[in-house]
Order: sequence, then C-alpha cells, then structure tokens
Amino acid sequence: MKYLDPKADLTFKKVFGEHPDLVKSLLNALLPFKTPDEYIVDIEYLPSEMVPDTPFKKNSIVDVRCRDQRGRLFIVEMQMLWSSAFMQRVLFNASKAYVRQLGGAEKYELLQPVYSLNLVDDVFMPDVEKYYHDYRIVHMEHSDKVIEGLRFIFVELPKFTPHTYTEKKMQALWLRFLTEIDGRTREIPQELLDNPEIKKAVDQIEQSAFNDAQLLGYDEFWDAVRVEKTLVSDALKEGMEKGLAEGMEKGMEKGMKKGMAEGRAEGLVEGQAKGRAEGERNKQIEIARKMKQAGMDAETIARLTGLATDDIDVL
Repeated sequence: MKYLDPKADLTFKKVFGEHPDLVKSLLNALLPFKTPDEYIVDIEYLPSEMVPDTPFKKNSIVDVRCRDQRGRLFIVEMQMLWSSAFMQRVLFNASKAYVRQLGGAEKYELLQPVYSLNLVDDVFMPDVEKYYHDYRIVHMEHSDKVIEGLRFIFVELPKFTPHTYTEKKMQALWLRFLTEIDGRTREIPQELLDNPEIKKAVDQIEQSAFNDAQLLGYDEFWDAVRVEKTLVSDALKEGMEKGLAEGMEKGMEKGMKKGMAEGRAEGLVEGQAKGRAEGERNKQIEIARKMKQAGMDAETIARLTGLATDDIDVL
C-alpha cells in the first residue's frame, strides 16, 4: 500500500474538509480547551474564502472553515512555507470572520469566538524550543485579564517529537499523522492504526483512493511548493550575501576611519609629549647657561638642572 502526504492540498481537504468527525477530533485535540463543556460536539462546514494577494502563493496554503453547535467559528490552515506576512494574513482572516457574524440589526453580545488553528510545516521561532504557540488578547501587566473573541494557535510541525511512540494522546496522534506519513510511506505505525479516527484518516490518503487527474494535481502541488521554497531560499541567500558584502564594506570603511582617527590621536599625544620634553630641556639649558655665567661649577649646575656635565661644558 502506498500513501500520500496528508499535508498536501488534495489530501488535507479530503481528510479534514469532507469528514466533520475528523476535523472535530483535530480541533478538540489541538485547541486549548480546558473544560469538557468547551469541547466541540457537532460541526458544519463553511465555504473557504479567497483573500487579498500576499507574498504567499495559493498553492502553499490549505484551509478548512467550520462552525460548531454553539456558533463558534474555526479556521484550520495548513501552511507549507513561513513568512512574517503569514501572521497578518491569519489576523486578517480571523478578524473578517469575527466581523461578518453580525448583521445590521444584531447585537455585539451575539458575537461568538473565532479560533484560528495554523499548522506550519516550517520553523519560524528557532529561538523557542516549544512547537505549540497560543496567542490571545491579554492585558500587558495583568495576563489574567483577557479580551475574548479571537484565539490564534500556531503549530511548528518540524519541531514536534512525541515523548514516546506509544503515547496515546490525541494531540500527539494527530501530529504524528501529519509528520510521519509522506509519499514514501509504505507501512503505518500500528499505534496510529489502533485509533479509529486516525485509522479513518489514514484510509483517506491511500493512493488507490484517488484517480489519475487527482494524483496529477497532487504532484503539481508539490512542484509548486518546491518552486516557492527555491525562490524563498534564493531570496534569503541573495539578501544574506548582499548584507554580508555591505557589512564588510561598511566595516572596512569604519575601521579605516577609526584607524586614522586613532593614528591622529596617538600622533597628537606623542607630539605633545615630545614638545613638552624639548621645552623642558631648553628651559634647563637656559638656566644652566645663566648659572655658568654666574661662576658656578659644572658639577653643581648638573646636580641642580639634571643636565650632563658634557652638555654644560659646551654652553
């Protein structure tokens, strides 16, 4: 049996965009629900929306939108490439979903929370060890004071590593489903197949479940992702090389200026010291000359002025 990568457009939408029970399980596993009454009981799909152009190509973004029995809205995105603009896109989508709940005559109290779950197949916080990032609107000084309405969850898939391969928690199982299966997979770990929901998801990504046209689209998706990654990589490389060259040029210029300034300063100090020494010697010679004219012997003059007797003899 051959399987397709569940992160691709074709497979992700088939698993989570056609099976409400599976997307419900994913959301319950990955969203920061704390009490049983917060869990999603039932769900209905909403149409995906096109958003204004961004630096991202549409091929690298897969989204599923749904609403539960309480009216809460959920946006699930599979992001293949990371860019700082993605944060703005996520904020835009969630904010638009929140605002569009109200009609002209409805009250603000009827607004329901919007949860944005973003699965990212890239590392965007290399300085942070954890893979799970939970954002909400909180008071800067009193983090227990929260403005409810928007919640953003980002999961860095490459960082995820299960504590043990027999871990049964649904969050770990779903993340293993997304990270351990790709186009080279021939056998699925038994602990994944032992879970009915994961087993159902695995069945959806069997290559035999897709026709030739769909498989062609699958290959084109990965081709587009590879092209985007190459473009991003080339842009980063070009930026780094340009930055390095400019940095070296500025560093050399700064170093030369600093060296010249330091040289001038050292020369000035040395010249001043030499000048003072010469001035002091000339002063002592003049004093010695007057002492000699007054009839004092050379040894006494040398002792008083610090000059050598040979120097005093030629005065």
